[in-house]
Amino acid sequence: MDTILIVDDEKNYLVVLEALLSPEGYEIMTSDKAQEALRLIQECDIDLVLTDMKMPGMTGMELLEEAKKIKPEIPVIMMTAYGTIEMAVEAMKKRAYDYITKPFQNEELKLTIRKALENCRLVKENRRLSQALSERYRYGHIIGKSKPMLEIYDLIDKVAHSRASILIIGPSGTGKEMIAKAIHYESPRKDRPFISVNCGALTETLLESELFGHEKGAFTGAIALKKGRFELADGGTLFLDEIGEMSPSLQVKLLRVLQEMEFERVGGTKTLKVDIRVLSASNRNLKEEVARGGFREDLYYRLNVMQIQVPPLNERMEDLKLLVEHFLEKYRQDENKIGIHLDQEAWKALYNHSWPGNVRELENVIERAVVLNTGGIIRLADLPSEISRVEEELNVEGFIPPHAPLQQTLDLIEEKMILRAMNACDQVQAQAAEMLGISRHVMHYKMKKYGIS
Repeated sequence: MDTILIVDDEKNYLVVLEALLSPEGYEIMTSDKAQEALRLIQECDIDLVLTDMKMPGMTGMELLEEAKKIKPEIPVIMMTAYGTIEMAVEAMKKRAYDYITKPFQNEELKLTIRKALENCRLVKENRRLSQALSERYRYGHIIGKSKPMLEIYDLIDKVAHSRASILIIGPSGTGKEMIAKAIHYESPRKDRPFISVNCGALTETLLESELFGHEKGAFTGAIALKKGRFELADGGTLFLDEIGEMSPSLQVKLLRVLQEMEFERVGGTKTLKVDIRVLSASNRNLKEEVARGGFREDLYYRLNVMQIQVPPLNERMEDLKLLVEHFLEKYRQDENKIGIHLDQEAWKALYNHSWPGNVRELENVIERAVVLNTGGIIRLADLPSEISRVEEELNVEGFIPPHAPLQQTLDLIEEKMILRAMNACDQVQAQAAEMLGISRHVMHYKMKKYGIS
């Protein structure tokens, strides 16, 4: 629903215009003071301003200039009983959408408003499309060619054109939001908004307001009307990150919205209908949460029509080199340190780290190393201590089952280490052998043993 702000120091005009435009399906806000109108433009989601030209204090022309500073894209229609060609030209120079003289024809005003709002929508959609194309979300920001990632790309292709809700499961820092964006920008909704909200970052009250919006005066601090994320995402995609953190009472409200695609703002009575696709993500096992009563079963099945499992970084270490090179390229350009690279010891340390923080941790490590480096080569000493230190004793309790057969387990570990070293060294056997501390002859023998080409 579009919101129109009408500004006129003559209160009878405010009453007449509200009565004229409300039946057209617009949400109407009014003000008889330009200064107050400016505050509303700053604080509320206003889609169009209809303002008188001559007002005491701040004029309509001054309001136009200040409004464009706050929201350059907002359409402003000027009204005056004292129309002149000079005033019209001046208003258009200051980027007014149009200029109407009083008394005006009702249908003419309605048509002008419809055109202004449609034009504004087209401008916003073109900007979104341009941004989507420039960011190239067709996996452009998802780095990896490992088997788990290729399977995810295949799933994105299959689900993007569906309307079905998708649940993205994976540890923190694995790139769940990037996958959600890839789905959106591959879908028929790509020209419409992609709106995200982190359900774990807000209290229950704030999250409800953030999702559904609120009316002015709905609660202490609600000084103006605010549109929620559901309303802003209309026609597009809403991404609910860390959905497992949502409180039980809010889960009930969310379920109703997903079923009916309609809701009321907090403190409001008007029912708003939306057309959105919902993608959600969690670092928890929501099926286990359902079993223990921490998450509603009906909501789980509503969200989990399809599921994408995102692996932790330590389960796709063959992607580590690609990721490191991607982040190196990104930050050496940002810091104007072209040519900076890692030495063998630094690479070895990266491959030996367990990466509990996943891809996000890796990006932070590379950014830090590039920023602090002054010599052009990132060495072991340039990495954080938890990565660069040499462990006195390898702790195997966490990843080797207690009753694992000895030779089979040793062979599996040896094969993984060789594959990891070969990926780190661009498939150069001599360098990989050096990294592993073995001779080229032994390296050749081991690769033949495990069928590694």
